[in-house]
Amino acid sequence: MIDITRHLRISISLLIATMAVGAVGYALIEGWGLLDALYMTVITMTTVGYGEVHDLSVMGRIFTIVLITAGVVFFLYVTSALVQFLVEGQIRSILGRRTLNKKIKRMKNHYIVCGYGRIGQVLCSNFRAHGIEPVVIENEQGRVEQMDAEGTLYVTGDATEEQVLLAAGITRARVLIAALGTDTDNVFLVLTARQLNPDLFILARAGTAQTRAKLYAAGANRVESPYEIGAVSMAQRVLRPSVSSFIDLVFAYNRDDIQMDEIPVDETSPLVGLMLKDSGIRQKYNLIIIAVKKPDGEMLFNPSHETMIQAGETVIAMGKVDKLRELSEVLRPGAGLHGAPV
Repeated sequence: MIDITRHLRISISLLIATMAVGAVGYALIEGWGLLDALYMTVITMTTVGYGEVHDLSVMGRIFTIVLITAGVVFFLYVTSALVQFLVEGQIRSILGRRTLNKKIKRMKNHYIVCGYGRIGQVLCSNFRAHGIEPVVIENEQGRVEQMDAEGTLYVTGDATEEQVLLAAGITRARVLIAALGTDTDNVFLVLTARQLNPDLFILARAGTAQTRAKLYAAGANRVESPYEIGAVSMAQRVLRPSVSSFIDLVFAYNRDDIQMDEIPVDETSPLVGLMLKDSGIRQKYNLIIIAVKKPDGEMLFNPSHETMIQAGETVIAMGKVDKLRELSEVLRPGAGLHGAPV
């Protein structure tokens, strides 16, 4: 598309330059005023046949012949460049949209982010850093163009409409994040999404504390307020600066020397039924088990070495990324590093 635009700009520039040369030529050869010279140049190059402005000298007629030839050539050149720009641009847009649709239709257990504002963009950036390609639903044209430039998978439309959610593959998705601009839209989105996929994990954004209960009632699994999270984070940086620095270090997605992650335990794992001391997690992977989440939601912090690993639990471990990935392959074979939301 860039080459086509450049081609069009060059052709228009050449056309304008030719018209300027024509106007100057008539002014010098025939001694006409600038307006008469420009008018004669335009009707000559466009071959409209209005007739000569004034009688032409022999040199003027020769100049006109050259100008007519150049004008026809340049007008055809500009016309072809314009047609190419419009047609190829439209074709590329259609083909690009079809490619996106095919990719989305093939996706399963994917993440859907509704809204590509400041929060949505940060979410998508973090997901990509962890190897997760989300599908974004956005209605604002400016953000759509931004996603096109970034290569983001997206669906254009109102995220509260069923057809738009279905186009994003909501029936096959694992996670939906409601990050629309208003609480009203997020409540309606959560309600619609829960009806379309009862097993979907839904994380919703709440602008006010009063909206939390409504979002939970609509079907959200978790509700977060960016303003509250930001305020708490600022307070912790003042009250517990060392702890905050450590947490920032652990959750920095651009580091590979230390990370904290959650790994669901599948019933096919060879470690099911073993105690932590017999699992070899510490010896083989040099990982620290921070906590174990039970299927009923109970969180067991700093589990003892005699804690039994059971299917359906989620192990929260800290260490190097490659070692976390190796442990994930043992606890949840074939599922990758990221299992299900905690």
